[in-house]
Amino acid sequence: MEELVIRDADVVDGSGEPSYRADVVVDGGRIVSIVKEAAAAGCQRPKAVRELDAEGLVLSPGFIDMHAHSDLALLRDPDHSAKAAQGVTLEVLGQDGLSYAPVDDRTLAEVRRAISGWNGHGDDVDFDWRSVGEYLDRLDRGIAVNAAYLIPQGTVRALVVGWEDREATPAELDRMRQVVAEGLEQGAVGLSSGLTYTPGMYAKDAELTELCRVVASYGGYYCPHHRSYGAGALEAYAEMVALAREAGCALHLAHATMNFGVNEGRAPELLALLDDALDSGADISLDTYPYTPGSTTLAALLPSWAGEGGPKELLRRLADEESAERIRYDLEVAGSDGCHGVPVDWDTVEVSGVGDPALAGYVGRRLDGWDTARRLLLADRLGTTVLQHVGHEENVRAIMRHRVHTGGSDGILQGSKPHPRAYGTFPHYLGHYVRELGVLSLEECVAHLTARPAARLRLPDRGRIREGYRADLVLFDPATVAAGSTYDAPRTLPTGIPYVLVDGRFVIEDGRRTDVLAGRAVRRTP
Repeated sequence: MEELVIRDADVVDGSGEPSYRADVVVDGGRIVSIVKEAAAAGCQRPKAVRELDAEGLVLSPGFIDMHAHSDLALLRDPDHSAKAAQGVTLEVLGQDGLSYAPVDDRTLAEVRRAISGWNGHGDDVDFDWRSVGEYLDRLDRGIAVNAAYLIPQGTVRALVVGWEDREATPAELDRMRQVVAEGLEQGAVGLSSGLTYTPGMYAKDAELTELCRVVASYGGYYCPHHRSYGAGALEAYAEMVALAREAGCALHLAHATMNFGVNEGRAPELLALLDDALDSGADISLDTYPYTPGSTTLAALLPSWAGEGGPKELLRRLADEESAERIRYDLEVAGSDGCHGVPVDWDTVEVSGVGDPALAGYVGRRLDGWDTARRLLLADRLGTTVLQHVGHEENVRAIMRHRVHTGGSDGILQGSKPHPRAYGTFPHYLGHYVRELGVLSLEECVAHLTARPAARLRLPDRGRIREGYRADLVLFDPATVAAGSTYDAPRTLPTGIPYVLVDGRFVIEDGRRTDVLAGRAVRRTP
């Protein structure tokens, strides 16, 4: 007898086609049969050890978070309800060009400091890996949800070149190609960049193109956080499209927003650029989160020259009065490349988390100027995270409708007041933008969150409800599903998602997290 039958579910299968009523049978971690309209047809209904009545619930494939920052959270927090409770069954890690593999001892220490605002310093994690393959093996010991990994180009550059703002030598470029190839052979699904973050932003297009050629040869994709989301956003998007086409590489644009005042109402220009490229044969997709503010580290806003040499050099420059004044000028007058070429408006910058508990009084405050920001950066040793309230709702809605759009939370789980997208992205799509606003139909939205990202990841047996596919599944109530998280209470779990299965096992049951750790590393499919 089979393990589980889900009875009388309204199946939204990920294809974008209309829903249908069916019994869905799960066994051995896979969907083994789908019996449509079983009760109405009066046919013999499938039997199983467990029967789950899904009357009034939608059954969909598990949601795929195309832009996650759970690289350490999956290891330190077996519960991981932040994602599991949303119906996320697969996260893509290694984002924005900075993560924890491949590394040596020096690079690991530097990266841990550089992105402590994203993931914490990691003192509670045993860094018993150095290569991409070893990191994926660590995930295979058991995690809450599945995870795929992008090779972080900034980390590769730090490993081979260091944190200097210069071109790589031919020998260094050859070594970076080799490191990227090794990571892909070990199971990474592609390459990410953070081109407003040091040291990845020091790479010129020619260097990035050569690395993307390697990615293309393995069937992976390139996922850049490009050089500007502000004053030069459209030019930065065009640069990435041209680069990927030159390399013959699939392109996935990370958190493809049009933020800051200079881009209000300009989403149609971005979409026209992408449509032109798609119509001429380019392989492009993108992800967004369904909110207006962005989230990053406070240190990320600083000009790139200030970070040359690594985190220690950045802290030294912040402590030096002459260097600090130069940083202030670039931030407040010239427009820092770290702040997307736009002079920073401190009123839009809200502290969302600090690494040092003694600085907790800053959390929830808008910064009142450079002096406060500088003191906080030094005292918190670059560990501060912030929200930037610079988005535009009309841009958010226009981009999420696009034919190559997928969902990505960009969720930073660190800090006491994180962005609510970390806990709410996927139910917010379903509750607010589908049910309340009708921006997308339910079937369209589910396709954006399941089958479309699975296709980008080239996963042949995920992202749809079909016989033989993995039983990564979500049952939700379309009438009540909603994000519980808000800006004031960002860690509140969603409502209306009573069941989530990973590999056919319940990780959320009756709305509560079980102790099941069914997630594993999802490696690149050759």
